[in-house]
Amino acid sequence: MSNPSSYPTFHNKDVEIIEKKTLFKGFFSLTQVTFRHRLFAGGWSEEIERELFERGHAVAMLPYDPVTDQLVMVEQIRVGALGDARPWQLEIVAGMLDKEGEDPIDVAKRESVEEAGLAVKAIQHISGYYPSAGGCSERLELYVGQIEAPLSGGVFGLESEGEDIRVHVLSREEAYERVKNGTIENAASIITIQWLMLNHQQLRKQWLIQEK
Repeated sequence: MSNPSSYPTFHNKDVEIIEKKTLFKGFFSLTQVTFRHRLFAGGWSEEIERELFERGHAVAMLPYDPVTDQLVMVEQIRVGALGDARPWQLEIVAGMLDKEGEDPIDVAKRESVEEAGLAVKAIQHISGYYPSAGGCSERLELYVGQIEAPLSGGVFGLESEGEDIRVHVLSREEAYERVKNGTIENAASIITIQWLMLNHQQLRKQWLIQEK
């Protein structure tokens, strides 16, 4: 049985990147990577060739009002879901890091205004993860942001980016029910809503004390 305390077994020095070749470069990029790596049983692997989808890194934030115990989600059409019964997806606010070295918190605050018209009063990091490390380089940082929930939704988004975004205001329990019944289908939203269900009491106490 392996010892969990020894994880990770290997690091960057245990991989040799032999060649990187750009196959396509548009809004996103596709790169062919040839590499080899150390093996758990000892020695090195043969050369491995993989296609890598490169779309940059991103940020997603769950807008949450600790006073009303409500959260805000956005609805927009998603090209990856066009073949599905629900191409319009219910999500938390999110955006790409446009420049190298850009602060993810700044991106989260910017996207909150652009996608939902919401100013962020405080923000807390939840986690970071690779949505599909088997073939995509993107890493997504997750946050929960303190906002004042509007009385109703609205339509937002940047016309210059072809965005048509509808805002929904939900109770925390209603949002979690939509996770359980499969209405919410994207990982960032599922993770952050589940995190909120586990941590809302502590988070509300923390933010409401800061308000005083």
